[in-house]
Amino acid sequence: MSNPDHFFDEVNEEVRRERLKGAVSRYGWVAALAVLLIVGGAGVWEWRKHQARESAEAFGDEVIAALQAADATARHGTLEAIAARETGGRRALAAMLAADAATEAGEPASAASTLAGVAGDSALAPAWRELARLRQVIASGDTMPEAERRAALDELSRPGAPYRALALEQVGLLEIASGDRETAMKTLRALLQEPDVTPGLRRRASQLIVALGGTLDAG
Repeated sequence: MSNPDHFFDEVNEEVRRERLKGAVSRYGWVAALAVLLIVGGAGVWEWRKHQARESAEAFGDEVIAALQAADATARHGTLEAIAARETGGRRALAAMLAADAATEAGEPASAASTLAGVAGDSALAPAWRELARLRQVIASGDTMPEAERRAALDELSRPGAPYRALALEQVGLLEIASGDRETAMKTLRALLQEPDVTPGLRRRASQLIVALGGTLDAG
């Protein structure tokens, strides 16, 4: 390479360096801000995860402490208080545990009312609401008009419903109570064909079919 070429290369390199220095001096704050935002965002994310974990642990500890109370009425009151200040799934869980305590305390009407409140909460996920509705039907028993019980169970036992198998068991029990043995056996046999039927539920349905004088096949 000739000396003039070498000279021009050095000049071009120097110009590039000066341009880079100018760009850094003009726009370096943008890169610095981006770094701060990334680091700050990561810090906030970690802080929020830590807060959520602590909140979940505190909720769990509080619920466990409430469940350890020997008196069912005391458990009911404590769990209702927890549910009242929570939201979402935590509220639904605490409320349903409160309903269990109310039932144990001999207050089925209070249990049914609590469950109805969860079932009617449009802010909750459908799975929570349907579980609460099913438990409301069970807790209410004969105090709920038969037509209302049938309508609720028909909806809860629809194909694809999350608690279809459990709802079908209740449909079968309702049919037995009304004296319709044949329809009850048909319903219970349909329950046995459900893919998600648990061993305990399968055993109960099978025992009911046999007790009604039927067989476990479709014949």
